[in-house]
Amino acid sequence: MKVLICIDDTDNLESRGTGHLAEILAGQIEERGWGRCSGITRHQLCVHPDIPYTSHNSSMCFETCLNNSSLTELIDFASEFLLKESAEGSDPGLCIVAIDNVQETDLLVKFGCQAKIEVLTKQEAYDLAQKLGIHLSEHGGTGQGVIGALAGVGLRFTGNDGRFKGKIRLKADNDQITVRDILAQSRVELVKSLEGTILEDDDVVILGDKVKAVMLEGKCVMLVYSPEGCQKEWHTCTKQQLRKF
Repeated sequence: MKVLICIDDTDNLESRGTGHLAEILAGQIEERGWGRCSGITRHQLCVHPDIPYTSHNSSMCFETCLNNSSLTELIDFASEFLLKESAEGSDPGLCIVAIDNVQETDLLVKFGCQAKIEVLTKQEAYDLAQKLGIHLSEHGGTGQGVIGALAGVGLRFTGNDGRFKGKIRLKADNDQITVRDILAQSRVELVKSLEGTILEDDDVVILGDKVKAVMLEGKCVMLVYSPEGCQKEWHTCTKQQLRKF
C-alpha cells in the first residue's frame, strides 16, 4: 500500500526544522521494517501576514510503501512521534493518505495549489479531509499545521511541485560530471534544462555550490541551464532559479 505522509509547523526558531523531523520519522518507519520511504519533498506555501510560520512556510512530504504495518498503526505511531518531537510553541499538523484510496484527487490538488497563493483555514482543511476520507490531525498549539500538511499531500500528488530535501553529493573532477555519472551516483532520474531539453548521457554538467533536485512529472530531476543559451555548456541551477519549485 503506497502512502503519503506530510507534516507541517513542527519547529520554532531555535529547534530542528520540519524537514529534519520528517527525515527522522521516515528513518524510524524503515527501522521498524514497515516499508521503504522515498525522498522528502519541501512544498512552498503562501507567505502572508495572516499566516503564522517559523521561517519559510513550507511543509514536508514523503512516500512509503507499507508492507508490515497497517494504516492505523502508522497513523498512531506518527501522531505519537509528533507529540513527542515537535518543538515547544509549534502548531504541528499531520496528514496521512493511502494513495489508491483517494477518489477525487482533483480536489486535493486544488487545495494544495490554493495554499500556495491564498490564506486558507483549518476548517476548510478538515472539511476536505473528511470528504475525501483522509487522515488529518493536529498535535499541539493551535494545530494550524493541518493546513500545510494537507496542502503538501495535494502538491505531492501533482508530481510537479517541491524540492527534494538535502544536497546531491557527487564525485566529479573539477566540478564537471557527465549525466551518466550523475544518474549512477545519485537518486536523480533525469537531467533537464529549464527550457525542457532532456540531456543525453554523455552531456557534461558543471556543478554549482549547492546541487539540488526537484520533483517533475513524478521524478527526481536535476535542473540545469546554459549561461549563453546555446546548449554548449550546462550548469546546475542556482538557489534563486529553483525558488519557484
